[in-house]
Amino acid sequence: MAFDLNSISRSGETHLPPRVVIYGSHGIGKTTFASKAKSPIFIPTEDGLVGVNVDAFPLAKTYQDVLDALKAIGTTEKYKTIVIDSLDWLENLIQSHTCAEHGKDSIEDFGYGKGYVLALKHWRSLLATLDYFRSNHGMTSILLAHSEIKRYDTPDSESYDRYTIKLHKASSALIQEWADIVGFANWRVLTKESDAGFGNKRTRGIGTGERLLYLEEKPSHIAKSRYSMPKELPLDWESFSSTLGQSLNQIKS
Repeated sequence: MAFDLNSISRSGETHLPPRVVIYGSHGIGKTTFASKAKSPIFIPTEDGLVGVNVDAFPLAKTYQDVLDALKAIGTTEKYKTIVIDSLDWLENLIQSHTCAEHGKDSIEDFGYGKGYVLALKHWRSLLATLDYFRSNHGMTSILLAHSEIKRYDTPDSESYDRYTIKLHKASSALIQEWADIVGFANWRVLTKESDAGFGNKRTRGIGTGERLLYLEEKPSHIAKSRYSMPKELPLDWESFSSTLGQSLNQIKS
């Protein structure tokens, strides 16, 4: 392909809808958060919509069910947000699909991590489909996931534990790279020191009941935002969308 000066465009001016990943512990309010987005349609891969009043497909029991749901979304202009709930249950469906393709009983039967690499083909296809809806239908994608604590090894310091998305490291890395926003949902916890006797101090956590969405990576968790967003926000769709809107307006100006 030949390029000339007429092919140059200014980056950051398309303002396509965001690709959002929200992860956190069970019951923190991820589903409720996503339900407040503009005209959402849920593709559930786990039974987590009890008490949440939203439009949703039947529970996806296979990866093909997820693909069929996405195909159906393409036949209507009714919805503006695609929500997949959740990624870690979707990963089970993708792994089962990969095993069936290759005549394996388990993703571990491939050996040397090959099964996880083969599964990435389906992850890439799924993300490409979401990008199609983003570019051609102006749809936001919100992917929900549970959190887990994993040991993080770094070459310039001692290893430590951190919250991360409950996915295999290969699929997690792919999704983090794809997303515009990776938000970690967690309770705000304060610490208090008390005298344990004999000159020792005891530190305990005190829950505040406040739910936060962290948007900047720290040693304790992964997170990111490609927009000018604060380090943390209340886990509330109105606060999130308002702040994101302000960031996009700054880009336009």
